[in-house]
Amino acid sequence: MSAKALAYVVDSVFERHEALGPHPERPERLQAVRAALDRSGMFASGLHVPAREADIAEIELAHSPGYVAELSRLADKRGWIDGDTYYAPDTWRAARKAAGGTIDLVSAVLRGEASRGIAAVRPPGHHAERDRAMGFCFVNHVAVAASWARAEGLSRVAIVDWDVHHGNGTQDIFERDGQVLFVSTHQSPLYPGTGSPSEVGVGDGLGANINVALPAGSDDAAYAAAFSEVVLPALRQFRPELILVSAGFDAHAADPLANMEVTADGFAAMAEDLASAADELCGGKLAFVVEGGYDVGALEESVARVVAA
Repeated sequence: MSAKALAYVVDSVFERHEALGPHPERPERLQAVRAALDRSGMFASGLHVPAREADIAEIELAHSPGYVAELSRLADKRGWIDGDTYYAPDTWRAARKAAGGTIDLVSAVLRGEASRGIAAVRPPGHHAERDRAMGFCFVNHVAVAASWARAEGLSRVAIVDWDVHHGNGTQDIFERDGQVLFVSTHQSPLYPGTGSPSEVGVGDGLGANINVALPAGSDDAAYAAAFSEVVLPALRQFRPELILVSAGFDAHAADPLANMEVTADGFAAMAEDLASAADELCGGKLAFVVEGGYDVGALEESVARVVAA
């Protein structure tokens, strides 16, 4: 397989995380992402990275042992963590496979088996804090993968989160770590209420946490400006060895959970910017992890455009 190949993670277990009644975080989201990957030719020409259940020790790179033990007790059960966050009998398996698949995707990129990759996983992860599930999320897959890459010897990892909601979980996990740059663009005010530009990291992490809080109604041009004026300069200053992307698509104009005006063109432009930055800074090492996006038509079109970019 050429090093230019795109790698991907898919698995049927991700569609078995399902509420009994209507819920925006539903299996049809992953079906839309899979359709986008098929349209893009990914299944025909890409590198399939099988999803495996992450080891408990791998998950504990980003989450506390007590919290991971709590999650393990959800296996084969059904219920609610809070008013937003349900769990089903296969949720723990899906979360472990999402984390393990994301690690192995990153491993394939770092080994040069693929130049870039996308993990089509759910439940999403970026709201999961070190000790807390919330916002549809249980295991923070991007944080686990970044922590794994650090444990494997990387000195600097960057995480760019363009989900419309602030990645509070990722910030919580890395806000004291100056070797992980976290940059979030998000609508403000909006759930979960964090992500003020004044939140810039703590202690050794001071300056490595950057929040771009955008008002409702922000469009492609506003995101382009945020990338050109904040995101890309921050990446160039930090000079990461790997760029990970929490790729939520709920800033799309059609999304029911937010009030932004981004189009599929806007997501493609952001992906192009990050691909160029990865080529410039870290040998093209770039991996996307699907987070939010709750209008399935907009999600399919946006993912297809990002993969093409």
